[in-house]
This record gives sequence, structure tokens and C-alpha cells, in this order.
Amino acid sequence: MAWGAGVHAATLRWTSASDLPTWDVHSQNNALGNGIHATVYEALYTYNDKFELEPVLATSSKQMTPTQLRVSLRKGVKFHDGAPLTADDVVFSLMRAMEKTSNYGVYTQGIDKVVKVDDSTVDILTKGPNPVLLRQLTELRIMNKAWAEKNKSTSPKDIKTPEENYAHRHANGTGPFILKSWEPDVKLVLTKNPNWWGQAKGNLDEIVYTPIKSEATRVAALLSGEVDMVLDPSPNDLARLRANPQLKVLDGVENRTIFLGLDVYRDELPGSNVKGKNPLKDLRVRRALYQAIDINAIQKNIMRGLAQPAGTLIPPQVNGWSAELDKRLPYDVEAAKKQMAEAGYASGFEVDFACPNNRYINDEEICQAISAMWARIGVKAKLRTLPLVTYFPMIQRYEASIYMLGWGVPTFDALYSLQSLVRTVGAQGDGNYNVGRYSNPQADALIERAKKEIDADTRKQLLQKALQIAKDDVSDIPLHHQIIPWAMKKNVQMTHRADNRIEMRNVRVD
Repeated sequence: MAWGAGVHAATLRWTSASDLPTWDVHSQNNALGNGIHATVYEALYTYNDKFELEPVLATSSKQMTPTQLRVSLRKGVKFHDGAPLTADDVVFSLMRAMEKTSNYGVYTQGIDKVVKVDDSTVDILTKGPNPVLLRQLTELRIMNKAWAEKNKSTSPKDIKTPEENYAHRHANGTGPFILKSWEPDVKLVLTKNPNWWGQAKGNLDEIVYTPIKSEATRVAALLSGEVDMVLDPSPNDLARLRANPQLKVLDGVENRTIFLGLDVYRDELPGSNVKGKNPLKDLRVRRALYQAIDINAIQKNIMRGLAQPAGTLIPPQVNGWSAELDKRLPYDVEAAKKQMAEAGYASGFEVDFACPNNRYINDEEICQAISAMWARIGVKAKLRTLPLVTYFPMIQRYEASIYMLGWGVPTFDALYSLQSLVRTVGAQGDGNYNVGRYSNPQADALIERAKKEIDADTRKQLLQKALQIAKDDVSDIPLHHQIIPWAMKKNVQMTHRADNRIEMRNVRVD
């Protein structure tokens, strides 16, 4: 144990707009939830603050054959209930993440099965060579098999239904903090794990998270001292926060792209005044919607500069990105009107438009602005906004015609985005967030090749060709790469990360 002997213990009280959706670590792949889960549950590998891979519950791994990875497990690790970590827990957890109700198939892609070698060794067998397997393992957290069996939680909670399992509201990890209590949308309390196996640079013995939807209320809570840190302050408040001598703001480019998805699958869109056909299936309409968006106005007036206009689905930190791919189609209302007319929609049409209202920076305001921009070309967007907890299950039930999504890339490799957002919906993570159900056989073939290609240059070319196809097809409408500020009291010490994740074990409150 290295919990800072002789260092005074402290509480961190922090907030952001939304709550985590579940405590079931294989249920809903959500960045905020994943970050909070990582304080309680651990994976075989993780990223340090420089985004270098580091072993956690693993100590090492060895590629025995191109399709067999042998992982040695850390000895002496205990779950919060006192049970020792064994290979059985790892086999159970990785296979659990592969089940149909899991939303983590994108992290298990390529895995055939996981087998126990001995109590502290497992083999991960893949269907072919997998150049990003260790990166996938960073988000696959390990549960205690006996605990899950005892509490009837052997399968992940299905996020598309309201049914709950025990693991939805309870936790039993190996991490540096223990779940003490969780009142959804009200308050979450974590306490220090005195028996944690690892080392920490921080001094926290308690973490209190309070979701606050209102931007003004979040900032007021920081100014009054009610909270110590705000993960997502409004861009409009940054100037006065920076000017306050009691506070500080940390800025950085997030590994996340905000975009609009489009239902190009249905033959008729629910709620549209166009009957018998789907206007979003027409490339000219998709290009018109894209070119009618004044992204620079959104960047300046809504995001206050906290955005980099995007032309592709991945941010610059990700393998496969290029400046050429990231060039946007030009903003051109007249060109958009012409394409609408050529497609037979000179008078426009009505369409459902869904957005979250507490997930991304100024998400609702962005969608309101886009709705007004589309009105200039006759498109009457029927905007509806929902909180994160109900929004994501809704879009995954394919209930939105146009929707906003922000996509981070935990593997820092474009395959993660292409497989999730562009690949035709299928098994083991294929199209798991392709909720517009876009499909292009040529893109699919390139993505499948990239899954197993081990030559770095060839693989990058495959990724870029697939991204180019998606761009040319306007499979989605990229908006921007987020820039994220964190606001906090001067006495809070933490490292800003591009994955928008707080490494709680290293946080100090002096």
C-alpha cells in the first residue's frame, strides 16, 4: 500500500451535467460512466496520463502465436468483498463482455474465446491477428465471478430495456475506491479502498459526485464552494472563472468528435411529412444538410472557440487521421438549396431531430442552432432533447431520424470508430453505435481487413480508405472535435487528460 503515508486525507466534490447510466461495467459503453467505473473496477491494462499502455491486473503478456495472447495476472489482488482475483474471474468477465446484452462488443472484436491456463494465467484466443488487442483490454473491466453468480448478474444489463440486475446499482471491484452509495441523478459517494494493491500519488479518502444539469447551477456551485471541480463548465463562463483568484481552469483537446447521425435505413421516416420514401437515403439531401451548417458560427458563438471544425469521424490524436480527411465540405446555403431541389425537395420536408441535453458541451444549443440553419433550406427539424440516461437507449432502439453523438476513441485507433459507426450492424461490436444503419460493402471489406492487418502502413491505408468512403457518402455529418476545459479550486491538483477522465488515485486536495 502506498496511499501517501502521513498525508492528510481529503474529499473531492465534483460535478458535471449528467449521471453515469449504470454500475454494470459491461452494459452501456459511455465515456463518463467508463471513467467513474475505472475508480472502482480495474482492467488488465490501462493508459497512463501520457496515454502509454500500462499493466494493471495483468503484469505482462506474451504473444504465443499470432492468435494466442498469454496474460499473466497480478498476484495478491483482492476484490472489495475480500475475494482473491483469479483467472476464473478474468475468463468470466471477458466472456461476459462478449454476450449479446453487452455494449462492449467493440472492445471484444476479434476475440474467439478466453481460457484459463492456471490460477494466475489466461490465454486470449483471437480469430486472427489483432494489432490493437491490448488497447481493447483497457475498457474491459474485471468482475468477481462468484459475486456475479450469487447476485444473479452473470449477464450484462440490457440497456434497451428498463430491467435491472444487481450489478446495475451495486459494485465489487478491485480498484482504489469502493462504491458506498449511489442515488441516480442525485449523488454518488465513493470511499478509499484501504486494501488496494496499487500505488497512488493522491490523498483522497472520499469522492462525492453530484450531477447538475444546469450550466449556471454547476458554476454557481463551484463559486460558492459547494463543489471543488466542474468537469464541463459552460464556455460562456470561462472568462470570469479564469479571472477568479480562487479558481483555475485547465484546457485541452479532447479525444472526441461530435457529429450528426442519419437514418439511411428506413424506407419511410416516422413523423416526416414525406410518405413512401426516406429523403435521407439521397446523397444530395445529406450533402445539403451538411453544407447548410455554418460550423464557424457554431464554433465562435456557441462553443466560444472550444471546438475544432471536423471533416471526419476521428480527432487528430487517432491513428488514421489526416488533415485532408479532416477538411469539411464548404458552408454554402445556395449549393444546399440546389441539391435539395435536384433531389425533389425544393420545398423541404419535416424530420425528427434528437439531441442529448446534458452530455456534450452546449449540446442542446448546438442542435437549436442547426435547426435554424436547416430552416433556411426548407428542412423543418422537429427537435427533441433528452437527458443522457434516456437518450442513449432511445437511439440504440433506432428511434431517431437524425441524432447527435459524440464519439471518443479509447484505443486511439480509427478501427474503433469505423467498426462502431460505419460498419454494417452485425455481431461482436460491428455497428454497435451505427444507429442510422448506414451500410457500404466496400467500407465493410476495408474495415474487416483492418481488423487483422498487422503491417502498420498497410493498415493505416485501409483505415483512411474506409474513412474516405464514409466521408464521400456523408454516412454522418461531422461537426467538431471538442476542446474541454476543467474548472476547479486552486487547491485541487489533477492532470488534464484527452479522454476527459479524472485519474482519481492521483488527485490531491491540499
